[in-house]
Amino acid sequence: MTGAAVIIGASGGIGAALEAALIEEATFEKVYGFARSRSGAQHLDLLDETSIAAAAAHVATGPAPTLVIVATGLLHAGERGPEKAMRELDPAWLAETYAINAIGPALVAKHFLPIMPKTGRAVFASLSARVGSISDNKLGGWHGYRASKAALNMLMRGIAIEEKRRNDRTIVVTLHPGTVDTALSKPFQGNVQASRLFTPDRAALQLLDTIEELKAPDSGKLFDFEGKEVPF
Repeated sequence: MTGAAVIIGASGGIGAALEAALIEEATFEKVYGFARSRSGAQHLDLLDETSIAAAAAHVATGPAPTLVIVATGLLHAGERGPEKAMRELDPAWLAETYAINAIGPALVAKHFLPIMPKTGRAVFASLSARVGSISDNKLGGWHGYRASKAALNMLMRGIAIEEKRRNDRTIVVTLHPGTVDTALSKPFQGNVQASRLFTPDRAALQLLDTIEELKAPDSGKLFDFEGKEVPF
């Protein structure tokens, strides 16, 4: 791929690893990394659409981005973790979860897809999760996280349909990275087999390999780190 690559959430475990891998591979003319914790032109807060628009405007001054990855997610914060039962449902926490996991990535698509090429292959990917699959939900619980990721999958499906009218070779997908050894998954790693707990570097390479193999008909779908489609 040519043009620019953009990583949203580049200060997180997976995002930082993706940014580093893309810089090392040197297959793009420029690699942009954005995060809420970064300042200046690299600042982007998913809760602030103005900052998302400013980041897109900054990228638009250089080579057109042919790869945009939203590598963000909210599962827990402080003492607040995913709900184990419906009695723990809290409207403020649900709203925050939706804002980060679904609305934020959709707003990134709103501002970044229009600056991506109108012809030729391009990929817009957002990190989702297998637990966001409605058909795969056999355990219940984690209501806000599951529902927000399901919402993300649906938003990206709809955006993929719309984007196809602008460029029928743009691929809009959601990706399940597996369980990665990051702050997001740290409290929940106890029952994960060592062979299924990935370092951020390994996860980044697996995701980039999956992205490389995507074809236009894959747009609007959810894929795991092995490139296998996960049904909604």
